[in-house]
Amino acid sequence: METRLVFPLVMLLGILLESNLVLPTPVSESDHSVLEQASVFETGKFHPITSDVRTPSSCLPPRPLLIVRPEEQGTYPVILFHHGTACWNSWYTDVLKFISSHGYIVVAPQLYDLIPPSGQGELDSAAKVANWLSSGLRCVLPENIEGDLKNLALAGHSRGGYIAFALELGLADVSLEVNFSALIGVDPVAGTSKNDQLEPKILDHESCSFNISIPVAIIGTGLGNKPVLPLMPTCAPDGVSHTEIFNECRPPCSHFVTTDYGHMDVLDDDIGVVGGLARAACKGSGSGVSRDPMRKTAGGIFVAFLEAFFNGNYTEYNNILQNPNYFAPATLDPVQNKSEETSCAGLSALSMPAFAF
Repeated sequence: METRLVFPLVMLLGILLESNLVLPTPVSESDHSVLEQASVFETGKFHPITSDVRTPSSCLPPRPLLIVRPEEQGTYPVILFHHGTACWNSWYTDVLKFISSHGYIVVAPQLYDLIPPSGQGELDSAAKVANWLSSGLRCVLPENIEGDLKNLALAGHSRGGYIAFALELGLADVSLEVNFSALIGVDPVAGTSKNDQLEPKILDHESCSFNISIPVAIIGTGLGNKPVLPLMPTCAPDGVSHTEIFNECRPPCSHFVTTDYGHMDVLDDDIGVVGGLARAACKGSGSGVSRDPMRKTAGGIFVAFLEAFFNGNYTEYNNILQNPNYFAPATLDPVQNKSEETSCAGLSALSMPAFAF
């Protein structure tokens, strides 16, 4: 090295050390892989658009709908998503837009107003909406957007999660005319206690008792079974919540618990006075704590799960199962899995190996 270059280099090195700057390091091939694998927890490449379907027309759905779909031309898998007790479908806009940004059409019916009907009445309304999809969805989408009903997922939050499971179990009095390929419950709740289940009942408290053959993912909350104040009822009581529902699922079924979040933390931040009162009735993450990690974690699990079982790409889903707290924005504990190789004989809700693909 020429002498005249030494002094400037020494000066530069001194400046860097004095300012505590960190020099960039080359990104290895494995680092690129990690970045790609974490992409389900970031907003996707598509631009979601929301629309309400309420105006009478020849293809009017049985119930008002919120539809969230990509702006870009294409054919996309469809998710039928059911809201929770006394909730509005619009309160889920943020998480549904996050999912849609990864290339999904989400159809979220408003099954009732603030006062829930009987469990059977709500279930039958949900079945009618599901049957409408095959003839009506095309009518309410732009010409350049198609819904792929061969890849149709069933989902719901809270009581809506119960509705999703009850639909797949065939408990509606309305015969289903569509086939679902996957099922996702977000803090599903099947009643107020083990002895007070919604009718028709879905739980019998026996391991692997559900007659469900499609893949299932269950996202629970760590605070859902905690009361806001002593002696108050909880929003996701033990015995009828995500833990028992996972216990009764057959493989393949996975269970993710967002340790630090509550039953209503998946909802939008701005849900008005009524929504605020509904949220206040449930133990949550607390004032000043962002709910965005909860929404991104739930949305990312949706995307990774459906990518695995719709497209056969298990990489990101297995990564979440095997090392959840390296990838997910919210702490996940426990993470449990019943793989397709798992026998139900004597099986309880214990952690199982990740899918072997």
